[in-house]
Amino acid sequence: MGSMKEELEFLFSLVVSGVSIGLMYSLIALGFVLVYKATDAINFAQGEFVMLAGFFATSALTLKGMPILAALLFAIIAMVAMSFALERIVLRPLLGRPVISVIMATIGLAAILRGLPPITIGAQTKALVLPIPDTPINFGPATIPPIQLLGVTVSLVFLAGFTWFFMKSRMGVAMRAVADNQQVAMAMGINVERYFAIAWAMAGVVSALGGIIWGSMLGVDTQLALVGLKVFPVVILGGLDSIIGAVLGGLIVGTVESLAAGYLDPLVGGGTKDFAPYVLMIVMLMFKPYGMFGKHKIERI
Repeated sequence: MGSMKEELEFLFSLVVSGVSIGLMYSLIALGFVLVYKATDAINFAQGEFVMLAGFFATSALTLKGMPILAALLFAIIAMVAMSFALERIVLRPLLGRPVISVIMATIGLAAILRGLPPITIGAQTKALVLPIPDTPINFGPATIPPIQLLGVTVSLVFLAGFTWFFMKSRMGVAMRAVADNQQVAMAMGINVERYFAIAWAMAGVVSALGGIIWGSMLGVDTQLALVGLKVFPVVILGGLDSIIGAVLGGLIVGTVESLAAGYLDPLVGGGTKDFAPYVLMIVMLMFKPYGMFGKHKIERI
């Protein structure tokens, strides 16, 4: 009886950990969704955006000596400004071009952005310490670090906010119209260029929040960009244009990772939690390539 109770408690703790990590994945996945809903293209530089946000925050703390809140605000403003600049200089000239052009541009952009921090401020891992306690918080038999609880709270607030924005606000509906057909949106008098810029700026805000939270958990270096790569199965599972899909995809991926780490890693020596989400992604692409909530029309590239 005691053994069964311990097993259930262990399972519960793994699920709680997986759900909290999954919601933090969903926050970064929201960056993919925002850009895709507005531009119908995938931003393969999303992970690098997250990494740069972490570097902006740590640089403000260490080089400029800013207070923590000012440094975090600086990181958010810097990411919005950078997103506006990249959209204007790199991506706006591709407006109306084939989607593959935008995708290749973001892949090249990712390589450039990943190379900037090491040659400017160094490649050493930098700590990003937020003013929150270190004592884990108990949820029954499970414990969760305060930084994860903060990540869950921020993720839920912003996911709910963006869902309302796209479903209820005029600006959100206009962004959806732009994603559906840029030429028709232009003919209806919608300023497509402005909504492109807004989408990228919103992705910059999401990236800044994700970079601050994940940077505090993992440390800030170029490897932080890999978080964006790990989030890719989330958006494939949920659907590239679905905020609800990003949430459910994040919950599924986070839970699968946690269960694999708890049950499979001890049997094979580790590593299963790193590739298990990609197995799910491949299966989803084989049987339902548009994801759980994505639009059924897909474009092969």
